[in-house]
Amino acid sequence: MDGVSIKKIIDKMSLKSYNPEVDVKERYVTIADVNRPALQLTGYFEYFEKNRIQIIGMVEYTYLQKLSSDEKLNVYKEFFSYEIPCVIFCRNLEPDEELIRIASEAKIPVLSTDYGTSTFMAELIYYLSEELAPCISIHGVLVDVYGEGLLITGESGIGKSEAALELIRRGHRLVSDDVVEIRKINEHTLVGTAPDITRYFIELRGIGIIDVKTLFGVECVKEKQNIDLVIKLEDWKKENEYDRLGLEEEYTEFLGNKVVCHSLPIRPGRNLAVICETAAVNHRQKKMGYNAAQELYRRVQANLQKDDDEE
Repeated sequence: MDGVSIKKIIDKMSLKSYNPEVDVKERYVTIADVNRPALQLTGYFEYFEKNRIQIIGMVEYTYLQKLSSDEKLNVYKEFFSYEIPCVIFCRNLEPDEELIRIASEAKIPVLSTDYGTSTFMAELIYYLSEELAPCISIHGVLVDVYGEGLLITGESGIGKSEAALELIRRGHRLVSDDVVEIRKINEHTLVGTAPDITRYFIELRGIGIIDVKTLFGVECVKEKQNIDLVIKLEDWKKENEYDRLGLEEEYTEFLGNKVVCHSLPIRPGRNLAVICETAAVNHRQKKMGYNAAQELYRRVQANLQKDDDEE
């Protein structure tokens, strides 16, 4: 089933279970958003987001404490009659025994965390957004270069892994080689990771498989990285025209998100690692508001204007 199991959420968020006899391995969350059931605890169940994780904070908890035993019983029975994934109490708040009993009868996990409600909700939503994000796999290499996520693509055997290895030797960090899993976190963010089976391995033709983490140390690898720039390696062809100024950005698209893309022609003698480093730094500089190509264009225009004024 597509989704995140409650067991995985418990392990990731270090949650405490009040009814461990309830099976959490086969219960899944399919929606990244969460719900605070304040209105539902008052008896209003229209538009109830029952497919979301239910979060009990201080407001909901103190309201429940003011109810009589009969009122609590009615609220609990109706609340747990819905197929909700689980209920999580924040701030180490203790659910009462009646709630635990009714939840257990409905086979719904009751969990708790010592985090504050807002902090926990933000962390949980971010985690679920990553896990449930649309995902594709592409052929390429992802490297963290000066904090910029550099995705190197190109035909098989063109030198992607060799470029990544040289970048690693220059102090940058490998995320994935050969296959990159790309997740769309939101309309502006793509995150790349490696499949579990090939994580931190690089294939070098003529040598074989090398373990970057073991060979170069943990400082040379990274589990995931935002994708900021794409470098597309291609064989150099004399008849092709290549961008020499970079006044206009070119883009490629993954899962509906556009990413800046540079086509890099390969010729003997070109140092791919240095070019990739320069591309990453230049991209970072553009994000900070400075564009060297536009500055050159401005100087040329100013010089032409000066010549016209002298005439």
